Amino acid sequence: MRRLAVIPERCSGCRLCELACSLEKFGVLNPKKAALRVISIYPQPVVRMPVFCRQCKSPKCMANCPSEAIRINDGSGVVIIDKERCSACYNCVVSCPFGAIFVHPEVDEPIKCDLCGQNPKCVEVCPTNALVFVPEHLLGQAQRVGSVLRYAHMEEMEYEVGREKKRLRYADIGNTRLEEE
Repeated sequence: MRRLAVIPERCSGCRLCELACSLEKFGVLNPKKAALRVISIYPQPVVRMPVFCRQCKSPKCMANCPSEAIRINDGSGVVIIDKERCSACYNCVVSCPFGAIFVHPEVDEPIKCDLCGQNPKCVEVCPTNALVFVPEHLLGQAQRVGSVLRYAHMEEMEYEVGREKKRLRYADIGNTRLEEE
């Protein structure tokens, strides 16, 4: 199974993903009808990140749906809302731990990502490749690589041995200097 993932450092906040999603789902350019939202947090550091359904294996939204309208598609593993069974109680919206199910007054049921039939339009239009559609076993790969790169760019690190503080200095990127203290 493939999953939608985000690399937050790459997100520019352009919101093209929201427009592509609303166009695909409802045929309109209305970001409030998208099944994902780009959240921006200010002032410093500015963080922008798309929020979307994570396609949980044990979804809380499904467990809290009184009309059993939410189910996992056997073939794809995608969590879907059955429009015929949905009573629009919005328990799923409240129970989603990621805040990834949305409501719009012109839509009769909650809006959530269904991966566009395994071809997410948001991924196609993302100019910075912040949204990726990867095999499940690669989830977190971007974060792991980012962690290694941040670690590799560290010049020094403080640590304690017993009660004694020590400092370890690493090679500067682009220089040949390597020091120990």
